[in-house]
Amino acid sequence: MSRILVVDDEAQIRRFLRISLAANGHAVLEAETGAEAVALVRAEAPDLVILDLGLPDMDGQEVVSAIREIGRVPILVLSVRTGETDKVEALDRGAEDYVAKPFGIAELMARVRVALRRAPQDPRPAVVVAGGVMIDLDRRVVERDGGEVRLSRREQDLLFVLARSADHVLTHQQILREVWGPAHVEDTAYLRVYVNQLRQKLEPDPGQPALIVTEPGVGYRLRTDGT
Repeated sequence: MSRILVVDDEAQIRRFLRISLAANGHAVLEAETGAEAVALVRAEAPDLVILDLGLPDMDGQEVVSAIREIGRVPILVLSVRTGETDKVEALDRGAEDYVAKPFGIAELMARVRVALRRAPQDPRPAVVVAGGVMIDLDRRVVERDGGEVRLSRREQDLLFVLARSADHVLTHQQILREVWGPAHVEDTAYLRVYVNQLRQKLEPDPGQPALIVTEPGVGYRLRTDGT
């Protein structure tokens, strides 16, 4: 079963696509803003993104670029913009296909099938191991020393963002934008609270964190290399 992220600020369009995609055997994720879409791509690793360009918080063309920075998930743009310039820009930014609204569902499903067939194999690991912690990104399961760790949805989203960039520093702003959205990019105190909660659940010694490492003045890094 393929997982498809539908990004559109119109609830009716999302509902229509959810029903149509589910009827064709796909699992559906939904986002109504660009920031939410980027966060879901990083946290959930969908197999395909169906993206409207007219979003309330950022232009869809910017979302295409942001998603392409994360990975190679196919992007199918679905938009009322029919001009050649918009189509060319979306394709140049990394979209695989462009469908104008209004659209026929049979044609859209055919384009979905083509995009999924062309999807490259994602080289990122499905499982990240950091010390005694195992993070299964596909199943959204976290274990410590063989036992499952219960995390809140927000704690899980934060951990998965760190895990997908394991051993690389993520700035406070990057994390806040991806997990909480652009309106919260300055809420570093809020981020610190959730990092501390994760450390209490995952670190052998939360007072001397060895897994979720603070990079002073910059951000955080999930360390897997033991250094």
